[in-house]
Amino acid sequence: MTARSLFALPPLWREGRLGLELAALLRNPVVRGEGIPDAGGQPVMLIPGFLAGDDSLAVMTRWLRRTGHRTRKAGMRSNVNCSEVAVERLEERLEVMVETHGEKVALIGQSRGGNFAKVLAVRRPDLVSGIVTLGSPQLNPLAVHPLVFAPAVAVGVLGTLRIRGFFGASCRNGECCESYRADLATRVPRGVGYLSIYSRSDGIVDWRACLDEGAEHLEVRSSHCGMSLNPDAYRATARALQSFCEPAARTASRRATKPGLEQAA
Repeated sequence: MTARSLFALPPLWREGRLGLELAALLRNPVVRGEGIPDAGGQPVMLIPGFLAGDDSLAVMTRWLRRTGHRTRKAGMRSNVNCSEVAVERLEERLEVMVETHGEKVALIGQSRGGNFAKVLAVRRPDLVSGIVTLGSPQLNPLAVHPLVFAPAVAVGVLGTLRIRGFFGASCRNGECCESYRADLATRVPRGVGYLSIYSRSDGIVDWRACLDEGAEHLEVRSSHCGMSLNPDAYRATARALQSFCEPAARTASRRATKPGLEQAA
């Protein structure tokens, strides 16, 4: 590895500041919902990142409930399953959630969870009002620090050995995730909101991989894992979720999901 490539690596050492980032959030009035309008029961599903489970988004989940949202977990103990299998299961949960609440659902995904959120938005604009992604490398899911890529290789070995619940080598180039990869590369349909939050100080993901052209972009000063604890990310998320519910956005979304228009972009 050259000196130039080493210099270009994400600053992994910044991920050690998570405790400080949590402390900063707890001191900020936004965590108590100050300045955030009540969401009136807007449904939101949260999807964790690679190797993480639902509990990794517990602080954000409590904040969403405090600000009037109805939340549901992704049902993941650890996000390591085959991408296609994981998205199909999330789609089933999403269908139930829409049926229960009688309206489209907003998705918040961190890292790999944001990749899943985008694929769901592409496939089911009839169910998804909008997505917020936190440090999600949509342009290249493998644009991560080598020390983080190593556990992904280890998981891939387990999946290749046909141990259930793990993605395998075929998920990267094989038929099992061919549709998933195509949908991840597709632009989010018109009428579905999309905010991509990223950080140049992200210690895991190359921030440039988060700059999906179909999204609104917001830069925050945060570590990768700390994006779900960042006050600026919370404010931006609240604004985005509110915009997903605006009547004009809902009307546009209904137009975009009429037969023959699902792929318009």
